[in-house]
Amino acid sequence: MGRYSIKDIELLTGIKAHTIRIWEQRYSIPLPKRTETNIRYYDDNDLKLLLNISLLNHNGHKISEIIRLNAKEISDLIVTYSLQTEKHPVVIQTMISSMIELDEVAFERTLSTCILQLGLENTMMDVVFPFLGAIGVMWQTGTINPAYEHFITNLIRQKLIVAIEGQPVRRDAAGKKFLLFLPETELHELGLLFGNYMIRKSGNHSIYLGQNVPLVDVEKIGLRYQPDYIIVSMTTTYTLEFASEMLTALRDKFQQSRVLVTGRFFNQYPDMVGEGMEVIKQPADLSKYF
Repeated sequence: MGRYSIKDIELLTGIKAHTIRIWEQRYSIPLPKRTETNIRYYDDNDLKLLLNISLLNHNGHKISEIIRLNAKEISDLIVTYSLQTEKHPVVIQTMISSMIELDEVAFERTLSTCILQLGLENTMMDVVFPFLGAIGVMWQTGTINPAYEHFITNLIRQKLIVAIEGQPVRRDAAGKKFLLFLPETELHELGLLFGNYMIRKSGNHSIYLGQNVPLVDVEKIGLRYQPDYIIVSMTTTYTLEFASEMLTALRDKFQQSRVLVTGRFFNQYPDMVGEGMEVIKQPADLSKYF
């Protein structure tokens, strides 16, 4: 269970700290906890609640209306809003249904059909990533257990691994060199795996270190490999201090490499990315570095 300061909550939700305190006083939402030393903090449930309120508020719902909704009504509204801007809402809904039913055959059939009709890259960009976004919303609203996400992302991961293995490994000096990793405790790797696929497909070199990699291990490999680019992806909610220290260490250790950062965390905190670093907002943007 995470612990967040009111500053963290403000940055994650976009709701001003002053507004949050007014809601606490007026509606008793959320109700902060206190440490043994009487310091206020918020947990994951508070974060989910405020993310839901923020999304509904941005879609025209007043806080006085939102607090009268039950959990199912909130969940239904948020899922509806999250699908309105997608290119393939029916397909995404079908995949969600397959996930909830734990129907691997139906999910595999839907995903494979999309790849045949749209190609892998368009399927990932227009179907899979919006689908994963919908899963995130469902977690946010308490609709699904994280185990469902693990089940379904493993199926998608298998597709990406096969696609990556189908790309030849270059042994010549041509092409740029990329080092990809997820920091300690980070397990959300589908976006980075897809990036690795795009790098290999474009004829460049890559070393993919995977999930939960200590920074000291990245440094050992990187100093030997001497990459042109280092790509780090962070989706999990980290402290700003952890992220800042990691980026500073990468910049100091690899002054000849450009650091590219991606994932929901950096999309929320783009200002913390320093000189010589860039934010990749979506996988398609990676191609400009090839």
